[in-house]
Amino acid sequence: MMLLLSLLIGFFASVAAWVLHTIIHQIQILLTTGFETSRSNWLYLIFPIIGIYLTSLFIKYIVRDNISHGITRVLYALATKRSKLKGHNCWSSVIASSITIGFGGSVGAEAPIVLTGSAIGSNLGQLFHLDNKKLMVLVGCGASAAIAGIFKAPIAGLVFTLEILMVDLTMASLLPILISCVTATVFSYIFSGDNSLFDFTLYSAWNIGRTPACILLGIFCGFSSLYFMRSMSICEGMFAKLSNHRYIKLICGGLILSGLIFFFPSLYGEGYSTLNTLLTGKTIADWSQVMNGSIFAGKENLLIVYIGLVLLTKTFATSATNGSGGCGGTFAPSLFIGGFGGFFFSRFWNEYEIGVYIPEQNFTLLGMAGVMTGVMHAPLTGIFLIAELTGGYALFMPLMIVCISSYLTTNIFEHNSIYALRLAREGKLLTHHTDRAALTLMSMKDIIEKDYHPVGPDMLMQQLVSEISRSNNNFLPVLDEGHHLLGVIDITRIRHIIFRTELYQKFTVKQLMRTPSSTLLENEPMTDVMQKFEKTDAAQLPVVDVDMRLIGYISRTRMYTVYRQVISDLSSD
Repeated sequence: MMLLLSLLIGFFASVAAWVLHTIIHQIQILLTTGFETSRSNWLYLIFPIIGIYLTSLFIKYIVRDNISHGITRVLYALATKRSKLKGHNCWSSVIASSITIGFGGSVGAEAPIVLTGSAIGSNLGQLFHLDNKKLMVLVGCGASAAIAGIFKAPIAGLVFTLEILMVDLTMASLLPILISCVTATVFSYIFSGDNSLFDFTLYSAWNIGRTPACILLGIFCGFSSLYFMRSMSICEGMFAKLSNHRYIKLICGGLILSGLIFFFPSLYGEGYSTLNTLLTGKTIADWSQVMNGSIFAGKENLLIVYIGLVLLTKTFATSATNGSGGCGGTFAPSLFIGGFGGFFFSRFWNEYEIGVYIPEQNFTLLGMAGVMTGVMHAPLTGIFLIAELTGGYALFMPLMIVCISSYLTTNIFEHNSIYALRLAREGKLLTHHTDRAALTLMSMKDIIEKDYHPVGPDMLMQQLVSEISRSNNNFLPVLDEGHHLLGVIDITRIRHIIFRTELYQKFTVKQLMRTPSSTLLENEPMTDVMQKFEKTDAAQLPVVDVDMRLIGYISRTRMYTVYRQVISDLSSD
């Protein structure tokens, strides 16, 4: 069953990838055919805003759900929703992102397709009522098939799932993921032929003399990745403050995006055609074609300035696209920034004769792998994706040097990928660390108990004893009339006086209650819950909302029972 489903997932993911790229391509042809290449075009000021507005309408009135940050949503589903994704995710991201990117949104199609593929796997698994662990594998099959189908790179699809989604590599998961990747790749060849997204021919083989340049390029890519991640986070935070002002957000983001595209047309859409110009060019005249349609057109002496400005502004174009209501991912922008960064580095190196000559085409390719590695914290994905995309297996050695240098540089300042950053801050990131993975997979709603027996603070001890006899546990919360938690009655602490009838009229609950050792907030990460139990050594802890109203309680026994079960599930193949 798993193998058959993985084959189906691979097929459907390749269909989704083909449909998305076809729609994007057709929209771009319709809108930009006939544009002048020798000067700027004012339509660049209009198309992106229209695309974002249409996307926002589609999401608001048809999807009625948040579908941004596709890969982050997959990670969130794996960690907190038992790998269950909504049915509309099988198609909604395809339509929304095709409108955004087709009209010029400076984002990528890969994250929406990964969400689509993962949703296909999740919903097929739910249809056949598979357990959570098999659902996780099928979600991984969908994600890997999406990457394999888009780039025709089956190995990259496999390692993407292992590095980014943190699906454990066992025999139970390896074979289905491989089948999905191979199936998606085969059908992508059937749908679109042998053409690759990037054209690359190796004119100059790597030699040992270029090792210092490769190391320095890796460090440069690491800092470029950090710049991309930090600036994206800041820009998203600024747009988040405008979440209640939809049209202001649309106008601000749309004007930023359209203005940047007007000055730098290379920022239009995914930008893969521009990368191909850098990869296939041999002379300044060839490479200067990236400036066509801009105010820099025809000024070959300003090529390196133009490349540097595009490198710096791509982040803001991507943030403005997503922040103002568009739909797309950061996968393609990281490749774009890497390619431009690699070309900028090599062109600067050669122009000022810093060391031995380094070919711009090769270093454009190496830069793509380097920045993607730094942004995603996935060196294997960077190495194999670029090698498979271009057939550049002769560059395996420099690819490894650049990716390792980039990863180590970025990791000094940021320990999580751009996709995991938000979830890590919330304690909802699934990792290969078994204990952390088990706590992440646990949720408070699975272990919270609500069969408590509340008592009032003015109740006499005689009435309290009567309430204790009707209670099924040792925990009695003391609540006021507003259901606010005042304290707790721990039966084990009052057992020395509980049978002394002469005290029944002398003590009230208020005198016998104690302040709880700690309280738990609703939806608090399970790592924090476990730490509070370890610090307090309590048998039960109350769960309250922000106003201290009692929701329920969690018992240490129940928590450890569920924890052991999750560990057992993770350990079995």
